[in-house]
Amino acid sequence: MKSMENGSYKLVAASAQDPGSWSLTGSKNFAHLIRRSAYEHAKRDGTLTSRSIKELRINAPSMTKSSTNKSKRRDTVPRLLLLVALLLTSGTLLVGQATVQGTVLDSRTRAPLPFVNVLLEGTTNGATTDLEGKFIISNVAPGLYNVIVSSVGYERKTVFEVQVGTARPVVLNIELVPTTTELKEVVITQQPFQRTVESPLSVRTIGSAEIMRNPGGNRDISRVIRSLPGVASTASFRNDIIIRGGAPNENRFYLDGIEVPTINHFSTQGSSGGPVGMINVNFIREVDVITGAFPAARGNTLSSVFEFKQPDGSSERRAFTFMLGSSDAGFTYDGPTGPKATTIISVRRSYLQFLFQALKLPFLPIYNDAQFKHRIQLNDKSRLTFIGLGAYDDLKLNSAANNGVTDEETFERNQYILGNIPVNKQWNYTVGARFDRFVKKGLHTLVASRSMLSNSSKKYRYNDDTDPAGLLLDYQSQESENKVRYEATMTFGGWRFVGGVNYERARYTTDTYSQRILNGQATIIDYSSALSFNKFGGFAQASRTFGKFSGSVGVRTDFTGLGAATGDPIDQLSPRLSLSYAVNGSININANVGRFFQLPPYTVLGYREQGALVNLNNGIGYIQADHVVAGFEYFTKVNTKFSVEGFHKWYDRYPMLLQKGVSLANLGGDFGVIGNEPAAPVSKGRAYGVEFLAQQKLFKGFYGIVAYTFVRSEFTNADGGYAPSSWDYGHIINLTAGKRLPRNWEVGVNWRYQGGGPYTPFDIATSSLITAWDATQQGTPDWGLINTQRLPSFNQLNARVDKRWYFKKWSLNLYLDIENLLGSAVTGPDFVDVVRDANGLPVLDPNDATRYQTKVVSNASTTRVPSIGIMVEF
Repeated sequence: MKSMENGSYKLVAASAQDPGSWSLTGSKNFAHLIRRSAYEHAKRDGTLTSRSIKELRINAPSMTKSSTNKSKRRDTVPRLLLLVALLLTSGTLLVGQATVQGTVLDSRTRAPLPFVNVLLEGTTNGATTDLEGKFIISNVAPGLYNVIVSSVGYERKTVFEVQVGTARPVVLNIELVPTTTELKEVVITQQPFQRTVESPLSVRTIGSAEIMRNPGGNRDISRVIRSLPGVASTASFRNDIIIRGGAPNENRFYLDGIEVPTINHFSTQGSSGGPVGMINVNFIREVDVITGAFPAARGNTLSSVFEFKQPDGSSERRAFTFMLGSSDAGFTYDGPTGPKATTIISVRRSYLQFLFQALKLPFLPIYNDAQFKHRIQLNDKSRLTFIGLGAYDDLKLNSAANNGVTDEETFERNQYILGNIPVNKQWNYTVGARFDRFVKKGLHTLVASRSMLSNSSKKYRYNDDTDPAGLLLDYQSQESENKVRYEATMTFGGWRFVGGVNYERARYTTDTYSQRILNGQATIIDYSSALSFNKFGGFAQASRTFGKFSGSVGVRTDFTGLGAATGDPIDQLSPRLSLSYAVNGSININANVGRFFQLPPYTVLGYREQGALVNLNNGIGYIQADHVVAGFEYFTKVNTKFSVEGFHKWYDRYPMLLQKGVSLANLGGDFGVIGNEPAAPVSKGRAYGVEFLAQQKLFKGFYGIVAYTFVRSEFTNADGGYAPSSWDYGHIINLTAGKRLPRNWEVGVNWRYQGGGPYTPFDIATSSLITAWDATQQGTPDWGLINTQRLPSFNQLNARVDKRWYFKKWSLNLYLDIENLLGSAVTGPDFVDVVRDANGLPVLDPNDATRYQTKVVSNASTTRVPSIGIMVEF
């Protein structure tokens, strides 16, 4: 009898007389396994039936060997068709069984909790923890589950969207929060969305499964968060994060509690954006996006805090993941590295440069990154964690981009980009260590880390590096930060206290040569600077729940050794107050008020003229923002949340760039460097609006988000009056929905609408001057008309399809992600370019020998961006 083995099952010819008829069998009773699998899926999504699977029968043409080459070729096709049919239709037929295991602990004392119920939602599969707080759920059908954890005297907790596969056991370390109510009064209601007393509103949590499947997100967290309320982005392929009308440089990022200054490749120095994210999604368990009510332990931010929480490595067995995407390939190792140690490490390398070269694009980006986490469980009460994240980026020009190009618009755009974009090399890293010591009443945490960024750019006129006189830009800069933070979290008599101190040693260096246009004239900027200084901080916060009321009051201060403008801790005193009232088990009313501070970028602080730190002499110091946020939220019993929040932010002491006459708050959405010019702390700003969110967590295979934001963002410029900022987008709508289908298929769509952003027109008269164009190779903005023009609004439909196969000890995931599926127009400000002759050289204006002829080049794109990916876990 013929057979084809796959895992623990066999595809077997039904009889020797009829070799074209095939059926499935195995060492166990196959019908029983099929019925069991169908039952589990029917319980979860209501779509599979035991009858439909029991009737399965796969027919294929004969696989009899042929003695001729012709028959061998004919024989190959049915086998391939059979394999494809088996893969596409089986879904669960090739499945081995999976395991979910872990430990449940008291969140305050870290004591293991026995007799805790752990259940896979939608199934009858569950377990109870033993005396050591451990549990094991075996014989789990692979798929996505919500894990419900409950125990008398503790708040019920749901761990959403846990991906269970056959490549490795799923290990969950779950902490339960004790209730403050006596046993006879306990009424446990499920709160599926995370919230804390310190930050009862303006917090959204995104799990790894949500990041991976987000349509148009391409597994990049900076893109995925666009589906949340209050979040906007530039109308381009960059990852700029714009929160509630604030600039991209107003966000802070933490990886397992260790600050990471840079999370994007080709990052804009002085800001935070870039085209590609650095963080590997396989390293993310969940992300808390905090857009208001910042906890006192997190300073130096005005718009948001991102808390990236990484999973622990597997202590059971070694596992590997290979990822091949449309632009890069990556490899991840996860497993034990000692009796009490685990390690996760990944590396990634792009091959986007080959695709760009084939598509005749004018630049060739190359990026590489690596990430690791190593955890040592020293004993039951102590653990030590090491993390690292680093990248090396190289941007080259494709001088052959126009070879063979016949489309005039494409040819002109390529010429313009080749003329003004510099070659760029950039690398950065963060390494850190975190020691946690659990005591009877709480937790002591000590964190030490080092971060460094190196950025260099160079540009020659006509890209001729053999002509020293044609040097337009030669930029070298480095930033380094060495940080230490101590933090204690303690509980006494129903009160929760958080307090600590932090210290940082920062260093900034630069050698800058550039040609700029000042007052219509080309001017050479040539200076070197080195700046080293100390930063200090302290914080304290107290929180408690009183029946239906809960409240938290906190304060922090930050100061530096730079001088009087930043050296007085009283000047940066940062109080905050959060209040929440539980109307009932489903409705909460929340509010927060606070004052927050942030240092300007090092590029501003370290700018020199004739050796003097002119910006510090001008009084540049901490930027101040006062926040008021209030709203309500309503939770249903089917994992759904509705919320409405209003917000208002008042900015003060924002740097005004004196040569341009504009607020620094308007910059940061483009490549290069911002802030390295004279400035004074005289700009003010305001951002206000309202947000609505309706979110359905995974329930019966369906999930979705409806997010609406109305925002206004305005800052003062040289004339002293408020004008729209570059982030004043008005209406923003995001609709995201997805469905998990039978046989491990999943589909999702995202529709995004965003109002047109303001922009500054070009000064055509100045741009056409030979001296001005030869100095910059691009148009000169008319800063006197800052943000007086507005782009059209845009909308975009993104779609994604995933298919998973689970085998005995490995799994395969294929996906197709299409950004801008309908080819909608995405419009940016038009370029100003010069008219060129057949050799690509500028043409003189026949009426004025001091000028070139100029023209406007359209900057609209209708490009669809498909991404195909393969992920293998084994």
